[in-house]
Amino acid sequence: MVKEVGWDSEKAGYDGLIEVASRLMLRRTPSDTTDAAVRILRSLFPPFLLHLYKSLVSPIGGGKLAAMMVARVTVITCQWLMGICKVNSVDLPDGSSWESGVFVERCKYLEESKCVGICVNTCKLPTQTFFKDYMGIPLLMEPNFNDYSCQFKFGVLPPLPEDDGTLKEPCLEVCPIASKRRGAASDMVIMRCPKA
Repeated sequence: MVKEVGWDSEKAGYDGLIEVASRLMLRRTPSDTTDAAVRILRSLFPPFLLHLYKSLVSPIGGGKLAAMMVARVTVITCQWLMGICKVNSVDLPDGSSWESGVFVERCKYLEESKCVGICVNTCKLPTQTFFKDYMGIPLLMEPNFNDYSCQFKFGVLPPLPEDDGTLKEPCLEVCPIASKRRGAASDMVIMRCPKA
């Protein structure tokens, strides 16, 4: 992430990560931010591994095996980033259900960033794109901006951007940018997060 941003935080640990993620959003369109975050995710894996997974594992059982595998790996490897999470069952559009969901009880990344735009453009959209395009696994992520939980649904395609309500969410009450905007215009109508 530091390489992509071209800057590093002086803060250590998670606080530094959030500061770099915020910087990733500066002077970029939401689309450019999402593209940068996809490049970051791709850089975490040897390219041959992604290609082999997509071509050999993802097609098995109509994608069920791959979806169930990545759900389990996500729970094992990503709690440091997201917080407590567990594998759960998700309903698929065909009426069946798979144990290919991940429920994040209270997303640490969202809670610490305090920003809908950072959630959407550096996590939700790039992660959905990464799994679909580079691992061959559809993924729908459903962050809840009220309780900070998030439901991952591996094996489920996300909606088109114009149909995704997450992209129309207003700023969080705790967002530092939103509080500045509210202070500048107390009669402002609630509108979607300008970073989303």
